[in-house]
Amino acid sequence: MSENKWPRFAVIGAGAVGCYFGGMLARAGAPVTLIGRAQHVDAINQNGLFIESINFQQRISVAASTDIAASRDAEILLLCVKTLDTEAAAKALAPHLAHGAVVMSLQNGVDNVARIHAATAIDAIPVVVYVAAEMTAPGYVKHTGRGDLIIGKHLQRVHSDESHGRDLKKIAALFMRAGIPCLVAENIAADLWTKLVINCAYNAISALSRARYGRIARTSWTREVMIQAIEEAIAVARAEGVRFPNVNLVELGLRLAEKMENATSSTAQDIARGKRTEIDSLNGYVARRGAALGVATPVNQTLHALVKLLEETA
Repeated sequence: MSENKWPRFAVIGAGAVGCYFGGMLARAGAPVTLIGRAQHVDAINQNGLFIESINFQQRISVAASTDIAASRDAEILLLCVKTLDTEAAAKALAPHLAHGAVVMSLQNGVDNVARIHAATAIDAIPVVVYVAAEMTAPGYVKHTGRGDLIIGKHLQRVHSDESHGRDLKKIAALFMRAGIPCLVAENIAADLWTKLVINCAYNAISALSRARYGRIARTSWTREVMIQAIEEAIAVARAEGVRFPNVNLVELGLRLAEKMENATSSTAQDIARGKRTEIDSLNGYVARRGAALGVATPVNQTLHALVKLLEETA
């Protein structure tokens, strides 16, 4: 592709994350098709996608469809579905995937790329997402914090050749061109686990308390629970062989509240809407892997159990 020509994008799962990043790309002039539920698709096709951002407020013209076949001409596909829909979405996408198309997993959790490959043999690019966004009405996304990505080499097939590195740099440059900060990671496993560690600290507590991140981190009782959840998740990651950089992950996790003070977790949003959450891929995943590896995770296990109970009562 020429330096100034945009590739065609498709977003599979046009919820808050998909609409924010797809909308940012479309706002910059990229051809984007959002694929999601009828209520959002109908609103977007009729009135455009409205982004209420901390940086701007704008109605953006972008294509939208409920049919995953609308992704067939896309060169870059952003998979933004919930983790519990990973395999089903990958299998639905596979027959429509254009030759040479790139699939990127913009999802919570650390094992989506492996699950996508096991279900379809697609080698997706793992992406770490940091954004506070919520769909507050059909076709209306509210952005309250951050909005940056970290991408890395395929986890299934780690390429050492320079061309793969150049491809990732080109992809990162596309997002940067759209006003989306995007870094290429040398150790994407550590970045994925760092995000999981942070999710384990905030998501369940946000859902159980209905509090925003700033208040959770400032309150002494919940702050201590956060610290314990983080320390357990770090111990499990290290038992898995993950090599973290020389940073204090507890402090890093707590500082997130400074940048995303008004955020509520996706888990809290799902509970409020009576939907199933991704908690099995967050605190539940840490608890399961901890049990398999002989690492005690009582706080993560408790948070997982309480959110599952809340799911059932909701």
